[in-house]
Amino acid sequence: MRRLLTFACEGETLGAALDEGGGDRGLLMVTGGSQTRIGSHRMYERLAMYLAERGISCLRFDRRGVGDSSGDDPGYRSSGPDLTAAADLLRRERPGLTRIDGFGLCDGATAIALLGDQAGLDGLILVNPWLVETASGEPAPAAIRQHYRDRLLSLDGWKRLVSGGVNYRKLFKGILKSGSRAPSTLAQEVAAAMARHRLPAELLLATGDATAIAADVEMRSPIFRGLAGKAQKLDTDSHTFARPGDEGRLSEAVLEAVRRLDARPAVKLPEGS
Repeated sequence: MRRLLTFACEGETLGAALDEGGGDRGLLMVTGGSQTRIGSHRMYERLAMYLAERGISCLRFDRRGVGDSSGDDPGYRSSGPDLTAAADLLRRERPGLTRIDGFGLCDGATAIALLGDQAGLDGLILVNPWLVETASGEPAPAAIRQHYRDRLLSLDGWKRLVSGGVNYRKLFKGILKSGSRAPSTLAQEVAAAMARHRLPAELLLATGDATAIAADVEMRSPIFRGLAGKAQKLDTDSHTFARPGDEGRLSEAVLEAVRRLDARPAVKLPEGS
């Protein structure tokens, strides 16, 4: 059953939707960018329905200043109060839940990685997390490297190279941009937060999405060692899983991630740590 709800956050009124499952597991779903709780191409709405039918209660919400919620948008970095208030709402509405995990896409994933402990979450599902901040419209260096590697490994790419069908100026410029391999500042910040709160995390990545490609490189660096389970790779180039067949693959992967988290209890840090 789906219910539309409102709740308070720092003097503002926020809109939410709760898809109730019959089990004792809950999922707080956090959108990326300025997307509403419905999600791009209704992705969040359909995923919540799928999971609720399998016993997992899902709460989606519009943070302040987005969609049906009043106030000014604080952005993902300052959305801690929104996450906490939404998680508290889910606990009130579903008091029988014994575990609440967070699900986030893009900078929604970054938000729960940075702030999920403030909301009392038990685990994290990070989907194509935003870990490398780039200039508007430009992909991360890791995505540029993969793009040119894929082209040079393909027969068509070599044919274009030897026939003069390649813009060498653009190629050289792209190679120069791809040179950075040091962890990004944002990735370092996220890794530090995850190392502090030690919430178990599952990683879902679209194989052809630039944001996911960059995140994959960052998450395999030493600063993230031991902070997330092995990534589930989903064969799509769509950041929001909009291609034919993507919805089913994503739904199954999220359900599997919930089950993995269920088998990995949250790490409780000693008091004072």
